[in-house]
Amino acid sequence: MQTIYAELLDRSINAAFDNAFAEDGSFIAKTVKNRKYWYFQTGTGENRSQRYVGPETPDLLERIARHKEHRDDIKERRALASTLVRSFGLPRPLPEIGNVLAALADAGVFRLRGVLVGTVAFQAYPAMLGVRLPGALLQTGDIDNAQFRNASVAVGDSTPPAIDVLKNVDATFRAVPHVVDGRRVTSYVAKGGVRVDFLTPNTGEGTGEPQALPALQTDAQPLRFLDYLIHDPEPAVILHGAGISVRVPAPARFAIHKLIVSRRRRDGTAKRDKDIQQAAALLLTLSELRPHDLKEAWDEARERGPTWRQLLEEGLAGVESATRDLTLRTVGAIRSLIPGIDLEFDSAPPRYDLSRDVVAFAGRALGRQVSCAISREALDDHFGTDGLDKDGRVQAFLRSRSKIEQMARAKYLNGPIEEPDAVLVKTSDVRGSAGRPSRG
Repeated sequence: MQTIYAELLDRSINAAFDNAFAEDGSFIAKTVKNRKYWYFQTGTGENRSQRYVGPETPDLLERIARHKEHRDDIKERRALASTLVRSFGLPRPLPEIGNVLAALADAGVFRLRGVLVGTVAFQAYPAMLGVRLPGALLQTGDIDNAQFRNASVAVGDSTPPAIDVLKNVDATFRAVPHVVDGRRVTSYVAKGGVRVDFLTPNTGEGTGEPQALPALQTDAQPLRFLDYLIHDPEPAVILHGAGISVRVPAPARFAIHKLIVSRRRRDGTAKRDKDIQQAAALLLTLSELRPHDLKEAWDEARERGPTWRQLLEEGLAGVESATRDLTLRTVGAIRSLIPGIDLEFDSAPPRYDLSRDVVAFAGRALGRQVSCAISREALDDHFGTDGLDKDGRVQAFLRSRSKIEQMARAKYLNGPIEEPDAVLVKTSDVRGSAGRPSRG
């Protein structure tokens, strides 16, 4: 699956590049603030025009060198996309969504540093990561596009007006006047219900008034936390037709961003639940496949200040406990940062687990059961059970139950996470103050 996807991704990027610069012309470079950017120049004299290509990277230089060498392989790309959908069960958008995405891509939205966000972007992650994600989290009728305003100004190129691009797909698209300033438009809706929104980061204390995106010839709704989400996006393919080359947020940033914005929605709303569920699905996958990326995204978000940390920790508290613990272990954090967490115990009788050679006892944290245990070695070394049978070790546990539970609580909350939803007190965890009671 990943081999086929990688092939489709490369071919789709090449096809999008060649289609964008199909006419006769030449590539030229400009240096801005010590970084080189490339443009495609056509015509001469007064008829000369330049179109933005992108910042210089090794991949871009290779594409420029191979420009026009790629044959039209649309049939092969269609076959690759179809294989990913039919043979591997990967998601594709609704046809009407796919048609709009194709039009936006052909117009240059993603070439001009636009980023696809929201659930349509989430649809790209199963193929990108080589996993299956819950189908209910992949459904949407909305298309959200984001762009940094300074990038929109700096590229010096533009798509046709957004409304024209959309009407070429579906003539029923209409502009939706903005609620703050009815003269401005950040959203477009078709009769069938498809909605297209344009967004841009709001990093200041703005009032939410629309901001112009000249490169996309539309206004955009400013949103907090969006700058974090769309920083350093990744190339991806939407599995519609022969594949649509787009840019989406890095999966780790998407997951962390969802945790944060979930706290900005009202309790019990469907969008809040979907935010948490999408974040949890990615966190579980990234903990295994991209742990370094997840830790970097986590650390960057927390470094942005106390509000970010609070929202992130509260968001993670809403994730199912096993996924929460895996995430904390991956990023090197401890459970005590989760708001309101504690490990509590009841009077349920302990038992000796021969398979693990431990005395097991029950705990609960945030309404979830926690598997607690103390090892035989810890009991022998610190609680005088050396030479006793399993019943003797259980009795020794009962005599020192409060002390052992206190150790389990301290390790669960503040120690490194060894296993989700579990804590094991080892001999190295027992402090000298535990003493060595006599066997009498």
